[in-house]
Amino acid sequence: MFTRGNRLLAGVLALLVLGWWLVGSSQAAEPKRPNILWISCEDISPNLGCYGDPWASTPNLDRLAAQGARFTRAFVPAPVCAVMRCGVITGVYSCSIGGQHMRSRIIPPPHIKCFPEYLRRAGYWCTNRWKTDYQFEPPPSAWDRNGRQHDDWRGRQPGQPFFCVINLTISHESQARHDPRFHEQLRRRLRPEQIHREEDAGRYLPPYIPNTPEARRNWAWYYDNISEMDRQVGEILRRLEEDGLADETIVVFWSDHGQGLPRGKRWLYDSGIHVPLIVRWPGKIAPGTVREDLVSLIDLAPTMLALAGVPVPDYMQGRVFLGPKTQPEPKYVFAHRDRMDETYDLFRCVRGRRFLYIRNFEPQRPYSQTIQYMDLMPAMQQWRRLAAADKLNAWQGLWFVPHKPVEELYDTQADPHNLHNLAGDPRYRHVLQEMRQALERWQVEVGDLGMIPEPVLMHRMKPLGKVPTTAQPTVQQKRLPDGRVQITAQCPTPGSSIVWRSRRHTGDRWALYTTPLVVPAGDRVQLKACRLGYYDSPPVTLQAGK
Repeated sequence: MFTRGNRLLAGVLALLVLGWWLVGSSQAAEPKRPNILWISCEDISPNLGCYGDPWASTPNLDRLAAQGARFTRAFVPAPVCAVMRCGVITGVYSCSIGGQHMRSRIIPPPHIKCFPEYLRRAGYWCTNRWKTDYQFEPPPSAWDRNGRQHDDWRGRQPGQPFFCVINLTISHESQARHDPRFHEQLRRRLRPEQIHREEDAGRYLPPYIPNTPEARRNWAWYYDNISEMDRQVGEILRRLEEDGLADETIVVFWSDHGQGLPRGKRWLYDSGIHVPLIVRWPGKIAPGTVREDLVSLIDLAPTMLALAGVPVPDYMQGRVFLGPKTQPEPKYVFAHRDRMDETYDLFRCVRGRRFLYIRNFEPQRPYSQTIQYMDLMPAMQQWRRLAAADKLNAWQGLWFVPHKPVEELYDTQADPHNLHNLAGDPRYRHVLQEMRQALERWQVEVGDLGMIPEPVLMHRMKPLGKVPTTAQPTVQQKRLPDGRVQITAQCPTPGSSIVWRSRRHTGDRWALYTTPLVVPAGDRVQLKACRLGYYDSPPVTLQAGK
């Protein structure tokens, strides 16, 4: 027989067991949010061993692909770094917010944010090492840490999920033509089988590049740089493993556009827009997966948010291509090219699984317009010399025709170097018409601003060339019953965000303001407001409770 006291005790124990069960069920229903590590490199096409390149030596990336998924049809939304990164960080095509011209400083619409800010709001530790190049200055709301002087994921709070970006620059275009003494130092870090001999390079040159000593050297150095980049990837992955995080971190490797060699970077051929994309997600992606669906790097922002369980803003223009919220493959992906440095041109392209369509809106301009930075490449200089001497074959001479065709169409399976223009072939008329119409629909859907002259766009953003300053936040304080102080802040500038710091809580790091702060009385706090493309506001400095 249970006494009344025993029955009461049993009831309390039952409630405790039920509570523990409910807590456990709640935790089971809320899976742990994944860590995400991006490793991005610069200026390479899929010239990796895992993509079947016979001259590449990339053991670390080959291993990463064997442990996860290799995407065979990944493309960039723009074939140059700053314009492409503008699209990646915002999740919208740069040409829809006025960021299509290289090295411009734009003011995006007020609803546009750097997507890591959404992750920070959800509790992620977000860092970038070190390149930004967004067509606007990176706001303090985007990253917990940005630059060279931080420890990536190691700076976060215990158990805090992270999104960390590490940008590797050794494969940049400039490194294929750097000082020979520097390149010898680079080669000393490589194993002998990873060094690419210049005398062998001629066998691997594309048919449109003249086989000259300059081209062979640039091509060999390009591959050496990829080997060094691969070595650096290995160091990053080893650090992740040493910290015991490899099994709970999604690793995403990508290049910001195609190879930084003649007719690659800056151009809408596959040599400029087709890039490697590798994703390792232990327990979720089967090792050795090959994904053949079309992916654009404009998809990165919505995909990362979805993987983190963060709502994807309606304005983002990509699709989710990983995880339980994966969306259907599109029939086409798109890319754009506008002013490059000092040289104006205007192209758009549509890429399907097989065909590539390019529309030249400035056909009277030749391909071979001078771009000073591009022309620093010795292979490019010699190509121009041979053209002037009339010593090019038919494929090499295509680059120097006086006018471009209005439309270009390539069968990328039969013609991987995109040399045989099928736009005038009646057998492909239906393909041409369909892709032309797809381009026109896309331009309307994304609000392509490429047809508006750049000075008009910039005047709309910055009348009289003046960059606005974000308004200083207004701050209110309230002393709480426990003696602490609640600080509330707001900013009247549309699209602004507020960041704050205090020596006691964040040190020199600007934390993202999301809810009213509660700090000890007497704590010294700084707050400031920011908006993409604007100058940051002057900080508000206060001593809590005074």
